[in-house]
Amino acid sequence: MPESNPRFVSRLTRNTLALILAGGRGARLRQLTQWRSKPAVPFGGKFRIVDFPLSNCINSGIRRIGVLTQYKAHSLILHIQKGWGFLRGEFGEFVELWPAQQRVAETAWYAGTADAVFQNLDIIRNHNPEYILILAGDHIYKMDYGAMIAQHVETGADMTVGCIEIDLLRARELGVMTVDAQHRVMAFQEKPAQPQSLPNRPDVALASMGIYVFNRDFLFEQLIKDADSSHSSHDFGKDIIPEIINRYRVMAYPFRDVRSGNQAYWRDVGTVDAFWEANLELIGVTPPLNLYDDNWPIWTYQEQLPPAKFVFDDDTRRGMAVDSMVSGGCVISGAIVRHSLLFSNVRVNSYAKVTDSVILPNVSIGRNCDIHRAVIDRWCQIPPNTVIGRDPDADKAAGFYMSETGITLITPDMLGQSVNRLR
Repeated sequence: MPESNPRFVSRLTRNTLALILAGGRGARLRQLTQWRSKPAVPFGGKFRIVDFPLSNCINSGIRRIGVLTQYKAHSLILHIQKGWGFLRGEFGEFVELWPAQQRVAETAWYAGTADAVFQNLDIIRNHNPEYILILAGDHIYKMDYGAMIAQHVETGADMTVGCIEIDLLRARELGVMTVDAQHRVMAFQEKPAQPQSLPNRPDVALASMGIYVFNRDFLFEQLIKDADSSHSSHDFGKDIIPEIINRYRVMAYPFRDVRSGNQAYWRDVGTVDAFWEANLELIGVTPPLNLYDDNWPIWTYQEQLPPAKFVFDDDTRRGMAVDSMVSGGCVISGAIVRHSLLFSNVRVNSYAKVTDSVILPNVSIGRNCDIHRAVIDRWCQIPPNTVIGRDPDADKAAGFYMSETGITLITPDMLGQSVNRLR
């Protein structure tokens, strides 16, 4: 079969241009995206969210990538410039940054996901790909796109949509589809209030991952047609897919684990609760997302930092971290860290306790602090004796954000601290 032939897949990926839509604000992450776009939010101790689709492209053999930016993109641009400049232009490899630059109309920023691609059609034509892979820049997962492109070609599809099985509550935030026995898409609804469940599985829906494969000419035709429509919101999920499913061949690609055949790992970390939960999943004995996978590494910009250090070993002051992940440059100085994830350059000072928390880079936690079930944004300086996450009323009175499940989010602005927010 052709799909088992690596040479067949490599030819397809070589002729594919990947476009990562990384301009989203991510308002549901609250103050975490006040000064950065959602794809630029740190994740997993040393990464940014955008590193996951970028790494998937490289590991899949796709080395022509455009990153479309818009909302507060400076930190995202810096990260990609520092960490993703290793591809060789003379070999036709690149990660290009495509900022919203009003290429079509002088007053028009990106109006939707389809419009973002439409406004860059001249650049896409110049690269002359055979297939175009469109990716969301704000999800956490590991996926071989080559298999999806191969299915797209073998089924004669005009468009293929990556999909996962997901519970009905979370499906309300995604595009939900109905497919036939051959995985042809028969119906599609974007963010429905009452998602259509799968047959014989009333608690699960089939949802779009925001991953699309198009034949080049077909995509151009549909984008131009959509741009001419005054009634369209110019979005793939709301407009393009519902418009084409009855007239063209739109196929679903179920995202499954290659070995087990079960639903593969995929997370939309679009809320503070989901962000906190997905980070803390990583510290489990057998986490659902394996970051220690030599066969599918996640690439990123790597700061040159010293190893993490744990100092003092007295009965009343012992520097230790248990059931946790601690990144480079951290100093645990006579403090206790339990079931938490510390990003780089975090300092936890004597007699402090950190439990069930996610601490972003360059945070300093003062002496005698008690931090519980919290997300602390980068550059925060937590004053000595501060108690967080023990009394919701006190946290709210202090101006901190409290999530639906009781996770406390703290940013430098909430503490009245002036920092370099562009990093």
